[in-house]
Amino acid sequence: MKLLDQIMARAKANPQRIVLPEGTEIRTIKAADVILKEKAAKLILIGNEKEIEKLATENNLTNLHEATIVNPDSDPKMETYTNLLYELRKSKGMTVEQAQSLAKNPLYLGCLMIKNGDADGELAGAQNTTGNVLRPAFQIVKTKPGISVVSGAFLMFTPTPQYGHDGLLVFADCAVNPNPSAKELAEIAVSTAETTRAIAGYEPKIAMLSFSSKGSAKHELVDKVVEATKLAKEMNPDLDIDGELQADASLVPAVGQSKAPGSTVAGHANVLVFPDLQAGNIGYKLVERFSGTQAVGPILQGMAAPINDLSRGCSVDDIVRMITITSNQAMK
Repeated sequence: MKLLDQIMARAKANPQRIVLPEGTEIRTIKAADVILKEKAAKLILIGNEKEIEKLATENNLTNLHEATIVNPDSDPKMETYTNLLYELRKSKGMTVEQAQSLAKNPLYLGCLMIKNGDADGELAGAQNTTGNVLRPAFQIVKTKPGISVVSGAFLMFTPTPQYGHDGLLVFADCAVNPNPSAKELAEIAVSTAETTRAIAGYEPKIAMLSFSSKGSAKHELVDKVVEATKLAKEMNPDLDIDGELQADASLVPAVGQSKAPGSTVAGHANVLVFPDLQAGNIGYKLVERFSGTQAVGPILQGMAAPINDLSRGCSVDDIVRMITITSNQAMK
């Protein structure tokens, strides 16, 4: 797809240092070989050099020699990373011995490399749970100033060019927060606007979704979306955002004009922010399965540096795509 080609081209034009903690996982190193051949990122693989070399030989991967390999058992900077982790976590009761042990964990080490300025972003999850990927990220890299929540956005490449940005929409949060507060929902909207600009490459028109449009229903769940819309505007007055809006009022011009006359978003939304994780997760999967839409993500947002999580059922192509997306996030 044209946008995915553009994401790859941007990554090649400005290669970022992306660390892959699962450096001996076979899909990961196959994807790394593709990225290195394309010169789309400067990759750091965490793992044992001999094991990586053996896998490269067995699978005829000819570009892995261009990656930087960091072995937690022998890397000369491990003492620096251990001390960094100890300083970050000693107030939480971490001992030097615990820091030494945890710093050798590839998921912790990847985050420590980012914190120390040795990497620009991270991608993991092919063999680790989301919780295991995010735990060190929260402890070490932490969230952006003014943002308290990490959320997950999906690029939705639909076959319906009349909706969104020529058929492309960004959905959030479909992956992380079960029941965000109004403040958290506002932060998700602001983060998704940044992701839309950085990755999708267009100006966001954000619809804050509900089962009500502009007071057509009264309920505390509607009140939360109204409050979130207000808070998001306060956080970023330049956002083109409106809510509460039903899905049809967000996407269909005639319905938007009828239900929210005068709105610059209603009927023209290209970003949909769902009120909770149940709605978001169900919504993106229904659209994906019923319409032939390609869903790319989740793209994690809200972290101080890009750290993305893969599905454990991911393909090599999925990993290649997410490395380029992580690189695009790192540029911003």
